[in-house]
Amino acid sequence: MKLLKKLQAILLCAIFVFSVMAPMGVYAGENTEAAQAVQGETTEGETEKDGEDSALQQISLSVGDGQETPVFKAGEKAVLTINVMNKGNVEARNVRISPVVESTEKWPFDMNKLNYELDLGNIAAGKQAAAVWGSEKDPLTVRSDVTGKSYQLIFKITYDDGTKAYETQKYVFVKTTAAEKPADDNKNETPQQPDNAGNTGGGSTSGGTDASASGGVYNGDPVVSGGGSAASGNGSVPRVIVTGFATEPGEVKAGTNFKLIVHLQNTSRQTAVSNMLFDFQAPAAGTDAAAEAPAFLPVSGSSSVYLDSIPAGGTKDISIDLNARADLVQKPYSIAMTMKYEDKDATQYDGESSLAIPVKQEARYEFSEIQISPETVAVGEEANITCNLYNLGRVKMYNVKVRFESEAIEGQEQFIGNLESGSSGTIDGIVTAVAESYDENNCKMILTYEDDAGNETTVEQPFTMMVTPVDEMAGMEMMGEIPEETAGSSLPGILAVIAAIIVIAVITAVLVVKHRKKKRLAEEEEELLDEVERSTEDEREQP
Repeated sequence: MKLLKKLQAILLCAIFVFSVMAPMGVYAGENTEAAQAVQGETTEGETEKDGEDSALQQISLSVGDGQETPVFKAGEKAVLTINVMNKGNVEARNVRISPVVESTEKWPFDMNKLNYELDLGNIAAGKQAAAVWGSEKDPLTVRSDVTGKSYQLIFKITYDDGTKAYETQKYVFVKTTAAEKPADDNKNETPQQPDNAGNTGGGSTSGGTDASASGGVYNGDPVVSGGGSAASGNGSVPRVIVTGFATEPGEVKAGTNFKLIVHLQNTSRQTAVSNMLFDFQAPAAGTDAAAEAPAFLPVSGSSSVYLDSIPAGGTKDISIDLNARADLVQKPYSIAMTMKYEDKDATQYDGESSLAIPVKQEARYEFSEIQISPETVAVGEEANITCNLYNLGRVKMYNVKVRFESEAIEGQEQFIGNLESGSSGTIDGIVTAVAESYDENNCKMILTYEDDAGNETTVEQPFTMMVTPVDEMAGMEMMGEIPEETAGSSLPGILAVIAAIIVIAVITAVLVVKHRKKKRLAEEEEELLDEVERSTEDEREQP
C-alpha cells in the first residue's frame, strides 16, 4: 500500500510537470525566435549574409497601388490591369493570381473562359508586377446589363518564400457605366413661360419683397359702367393702375400662406376716385383632378378688398392673405384683379389688372440606408459606399453631386446629374481609408444640388465607418508542409517528450503494481481454500 501511494504521488507530480512545461516550451520557443531576431539585428551590417538573416523576413502583397479606379462602359471591349506589389523584404516566388467569382452577377465581364488564373512568376521585395486580363486581340467584354454601380473584384493570390506556401485574398473596386437610354423627346423642351409673361409692370414696394422683377403686371383700360358722363367735367378719365406688388414672405412656397400687397396709383392729376372695390380671382391650375381648383385661394374666404378713395395723382396699397396650393408646379401663376370705382360726379368705372406671382416648390428628398462594403477596412484599403437618393418633391434637382468627408477616409467627388421629380439617383462611391477611427458618425456624405435659378443647397448626412490599423499579414494562411524546427526551438519539444515518457513510465508502474497485488491476493485466496478443503477431508477420515 505504501508503494502504491508513492507511485500515485509520482504520477500526480508528473502530470503537473507536463502541464507546466508544455506552455513554457511554446513560450520558450517564441522567445528563442525573438531572441535570435534581436541578436541578428544587433549584428546587422557585419556581413551581407548576416544582415539578410537578421531582419524579420516577410512577404506582403497588395493590389491596385497607385492605380485610379477604372471605369468600364456596358458592352465595350476592355482590358483589366491590376498591379500586384510586394511590400515585404523577401522575394515572393511562384506568384499566381485568379479572380474569385462567386456568381456572374458580381463579375462585370462576360464569362467566356473557364480559367482566369495568371502566373506572375517571382516578385522581388519592393517591386510589382502587372496582372492583365484581356488584350487587343482577345479583350474582355463588359456585360451589357451592368447598371452603373461599382463592383468589388476579389482575387486569390498564392505564393511561397522557398520554404512555406501562402494564400491570401485581396480586392479592388471598379466602376461601370450603364448603357445609354434612348433620347427623350422632351429633352430640348424650352422652359415653361409664365402666364402673361409679356406684360410687366414695376413700382415701389411697401414691406416684403417686390416680386415684379420676376413676376409681371398687366393693366387694362378703364371702362365706364354707369352713372354720369363718360368723363369728368374737365374731360379727363381717371385711370387706376397697378404699379407693382410685393409678397410677405418674399418667396411664395407651394402649400403656404402669404400676403399679397398691391401698389395702386391714380394717374389722373385732377380727379380723385372713391368707393373702390377690388376682387382677386386666380385661374384654375395644377395637375390631374386638382386642376379645376384655383392656384390661389383667399385665407379669409373673401376675395374682395374695399378702399375708400385715392386722391388725384395719389398712391395707396391694398393687401389680401392668400394660400398657394401645395401641388403647384414651380413657375409664375397669374391672378386677375378687377376694380370698380367712381369719380366725383359718381361716374362708375370698371378696370382690370393681372399679376404674375412666382411660386417655389421645396425640394424634398430622402436617402436610402447607406451600405458599406466591406463594413470594416484597414488603413490603406478601399471601401464601396452606396445608397439611393429619392427626389420626392415636385421640382427638378440640378447638378447633383456627392462627396465624402472625414479624417478617416478620402475619396473623389461623384457627379450624379439632374434628377426629375419622382425619380431616383444612385450614389456609388469608392473611398480609401487613411486613418484609424472607431467613433460613431465619424464620416459624412455631403450632397449639393441647384434649383432652376442656380441657387446651390448643401446637405450633410452622417454615417459610421470602422477603420482599423494597417495589418500587412492579414488574411495570410500557410499551405503545404511545415518546415523542420530549428535547433534553437527544438528544446521545448525535447522537454515535452521527456515529460510524456515519465508519465507513461509512472502509469506502467502503477498498472504493474496493481497486477501483482491482484495476483498475490488470488494466490492467498487459493491457499486458504486449500487449507479449508484439507481440514474437511481430515474430519471425514476420523472414525
